[in-house]
Amino acid sequence: MNPDDLVFHPWVVQGPREVPSLIGGSGSHVVDSNGRRYLDFSSQLVFTNLGHQHPRVVAAIKEQADRLCTLAPGHASDVRGEAARLIVEVAPEHLGHVLFTTGGTEAIEHAVRMARLHTGRPKVLAAYRSYHGSTTTSIHLTGDPRRWGSDTGAAGAVHFFGPFLYRSAFGSRTPDEECERALAHLEQVILLEGPSTIAGLVLESVIGSSGVIVPPPGYLRGVRDLCDRHGIVYIADEVMVGFCRTGAWFGVDHDGVAPDLMAFAKGVNSGYVPLGGVLVSDTIYETFTKRPYPAGMTYSGHPLACAAAIGANNAMHEEHTAAAAARLGAEILGPALRQLAEKHPAVGDVRGIGGLWSLELVRDRLTKQPLVPAGATTAETAPMVSFTKACLERGLLTLVQGNRVNIAPPLNVTDADTSAGLAILDEALSVADAYLS
Repeated sequence: MNPDDLVFHPWVVQGPREVPSLIGGSGSHVVDSNGRRYLDFSSQLVFTNLGHQHPRVVAAIKEQADRLCTLAPGHASDVRGEAARLIVEVAPEHLGHVLFTTGGTEAIEHAVRMARLHTGRPKVLAAYRSYHGSTTTSIHLTGDPRRWGSDTGAAGAVHFFGPFLYRSAFGSRTPDEECERALAHLEQVILLEGPSTIAGLVLESVIGSSGVIVPPPGYLRGVRDLCDRHGIVYIADEVMVGFCRTGAWFGVDHDGVAPDLMAFAKGVNSGYVPLGGVLVSDTIYETFTKRPYPAGMTYSGHPLACAAAIGANNAMHEEHTAAAAARLGAEILGPALRQLAEKHPAVGDVRGIGGLWSLELVRDRLTKQPLVPAGATTAETAPMVSFTKACLERGLLTLVQGNRVNIAPPLNVTDADTSAGLAILDEALSVADAYLS
């Protein structure tokens, strides 16, 4: 029996799988049990921002393991404090404290709990075409088909339409129109739901796995203004896009806004040891100087995870990772992916920023009918399965969600590796084109 068959795997139908068994890696590549190398154009689940086996991060973990492997969260810890200091140092203003979690979904759960306790209100707003995690509150806030199997219509989640010019819910023709109309729609939702009932608004600063949708300039500033006007806690979900992925330390930096709470994970330590957290504003921190915060986690601020965060953050500063990601998007990925779109009729839209891009595959560019429908069954996913298989056969790991191919290599990927990955995408897209006939 294949030992992998004993594992209960998330998000898939259970049973034997035909996937490579990965046992090693370095930089932008991973290696399977047969010694075959694969170029990782997914950064796994968009978290290996510094690639695999970065020596600075590995050394930090080893050094901490030699000193102290684990520690309960109630104790003071030098490594935990230093990780918090480095994170606060690059965060937007007034986010002066960190609650550590073990991942992104926990970070969202705790950010929402803080917002509700701080305001005394029950509801939380979240966008359609979003993903916030798979635990109870975060999956209810999620705005794409991954929510459907768990949605009870409860948990105080209220969804709204964010800006998305390619499939505009508002009939917009320009980014400015889309921004203005999306903000007007959001204000109507707030007013009709009742501002006095809304604790918080959760928003990915750049929509990640639900479409890689970059908000138009001014949208996040408009959200900040609406939250201020109605006393709503603005929770920025930076789990996927934080720590240089977009070409800035955080996605909110592109619009120059500071949220009240900010959830992070993934890139904080390149995913080497599970770590997430919530950056807490000074105002909300003050609420819990008068009463205890009623929650905790056994592994909050785990020493090995925090050591990895210290190593990763120092490496990102020294290697100018944010600037590298900005160049990767503006000079390499963006132009090359647009050229692929011109060549392949299956590509309906190209979207992205920094080191996070998406190709949306369609059956018809005029109607924009997706190549596979939302929430597709196993049989309906054949075109995307064939595309993924074509990439894998050529040694490329991709990240496919619905009818989209998300491209997110490590932010320190070489130009040569990027070119090689793009060439494989070119070949694999011909497989998708064949389904248009």
